[in-house]
Parts: sequence; C-alpha cells; structure tokens
Amino acid sequence: MDFEDFIISPRNFKTESWQIGSRITKDIKEDSIVLLFISDYRGAGGDAEVQDFTAIRKEFYRLSQLDFEIPIVDLGDLVSGKSVQDTHYVLQEVLSACHYKRALPVIIGGSNDFVFSLFSTLNFHQKNINYTQISNIISLKQGEEINEHTFLSKMFGAKNFSINNYHHLGYQKHLNEMDSVRLIKEVEFDIIRLAEMMNSTEKTEPFFRKADLVTVNCDAIESFSEPFSMNPQVNGLNRREICAYMKEIGLSENLKSVGIFNYNIYSENQLNHQLLAQMLWYLIEGINIQHSHPKERHYELFYVLIDDREYAFKRDTFSNLWYFGDDENIENCIPCSRKDFDDAKKGWLNARLTKI
Repeated sequence: MDFEDFIISPRNFKTESWQIGSRITKDIKEDSIVLLFISDYRGAGGDAEVQDFTAIRKEFYRLSQLDFEIPIVDLGDLVSGKSVQDTHYVLQEVLSACHYKRALPVIIGGSNDFVFSLFSTLNFHQKNINYTQISNIISLKQGEEINEHTFLSKMFGAKNFSINNYHHLGYQKHLNEMDSVRLIKEVEFDIIRLAEMMNSTEKTEPFFRKADLVTVNCDAIESFSEPFSMNPQVNGLNRREICAYMKEIGLSENLKSVGIFNYNIYSENQLNHQLLAQMLWYLIEGINIQHSHPKERHYELFYVLIDDREYAFKRDTFSNLWYFGDDENIENCIPCSRKDFDDAKKGWLNARLTKI
C-alpha cells in the first residue's frame, strides 16, 4: 500500500540544533518512534475533516532533544476514510508496517475507539497482549458499529483476540454504569480509581511495566480554561500527573504501541497544545531511558511469612522495582510495588498478587 495516498506529510519547521524538531524525519525507520496524527472523531460524535495539527507540532518540535538516541519519525496526518471502518483499515495497514520494522507507533488524536485498531494490529503480530488503558469511562455496550462505547466489548468478545491482562486506570465512579464495572471485576481484570493515581505514580507503575499496549483517553485529564478533550471533565489527572504517567508508559519493558485519543483538536488554546506536546516528550524520554537500561538484571530475593505460608518477593537491584514470585524467569513473576512488599511484612497480601 502506498501511504502517500492516505497520509499528509507534515510541513517543515525551523528549529535550533538542540531542539527535538531538528532530529525528526518523515519516513518509517527500524527501531524508531513513529508519530501519526488522526482527525477522525466520528466514534466520539465528532467529524472526520482533516484538522491542522501545526500548533501542536510547533510546541513539540521546540522542546529539547536532550541525549535522546532513538530515531523519531513524524509520519504526518492520516486522511480519514469515507467511513470509520475505512479509517480503521488504513490505520491498521500503517501500524502493521511499523511493527514489521520494529518501530513503535504513537497515535495522536482521533476518537478512543481507535484502540481497537492498535490492539487488532498488535494481535496479528503477537499473542497474549498486556493492555493498560487510562480512561475515566468503562463502557461495554454492544453494537454493530465501532465507537468509543463499544470497542472494549468487541475486543473482549472477539474469538481471535488474545488478551493476557487488562488494566483500567483512572475510572471515576460517578461517571460509570456499575454493570460494566462489575463485569470487568468478575473476569478479574484490574480497575484503579482516579483517587489512587493522584500525587504519585508508585502504586500504579506495576500496571505499565510489562504492558505491550498503552492508550490514554484524554477525557481522563482535567480541563482548564478551555476543554482539553472531546468530553471535558472538571476532575481528572492534572498536568504534572499525566506527564509523569507518560514517562512511566515509556518505561514499559515490552511497549509496542501507544495511543493518545479524544484530544480536543478543535481547541485554539495554546496551553492545551503545550500540554499534549509535553506529554509526547515525556513518553519519548521514558522510552529512551528504558532502552539505556542493561539487558541483564540481578534480583534480591525476600521471603515473607503470612499465616504459616511463605511468599516470595524480588527486587531488581538496578531499577529498584519489585516483583512477586520466586520463578527463575522474571517474566513469570508479577510486577508489584515496594508498598506491596511492606504490606506483606505486616501480614496483608494484595489480592491481585494471588489471583493468578
């Protein structure tokens, strides 16, 4: 497929040598980070006309490139199809081209239902996907059309989809139908409330550590001055918190796709554009830090006795991150926090660690 027919190449910007824009290219490279912007908001009740992402690019390109080593590609703006399904199809073709080159696609804009395309494409290339979503809404509505209310039920119900773990972070009780929340809990997927994510990333970091796919619904971020998302909320993660979480996403050891959806592309507020640009920057910083980590790790092993039963915890001596389990293969141990270990020493074991 010739992507030139479906992607509008980004314009050139004059930048300084120390700025990240000076190192951005326009063609997919092996082992690169590939940015792609989407204008199709039909899944969130919007339209599909091509929007101008210039203001966001200007804010992003002028940020520092620090000592980043991973190539960064700005592929451009995806032209919407005649139907939402057409856009999903073209997006999946682009995503597949990225995966074949071991590039990490980062999709910006578009409605939250494009998670389906990210998951579907990744599922074609690997099985047993670990998926983490930051979103204030949990919706499992049924329907023929793919939109932001039905994509989760289609993912969970597809026979050919292979999902290992699903973590839903940032949900707000007053915005959700309890039947959907109850169903997610019944299948033993993790649901974390907004209140548990505020002020620190420590408690929820384990949900990102082994994630293959992470998506962010901008509706989970609080709006200020002018709506930041398509469905703006007065409560949500603040500006500093979402940037900290974007860095955590980048630090994932298995990360293969990222999506940032439901951003209010119709906004003319420069601060909104700045925040989205800085979210991208912190994501890229996290990815670069993770790639600089040594491949071989060493672990300290600790045993805790609870009700006459012994439980094992491991600590990565390089990163100081914690795991539950004593399997020699760290991939078979469950990422956890230092607090989980401290609580276990007091006699309380997090139920999440023993449900498998």
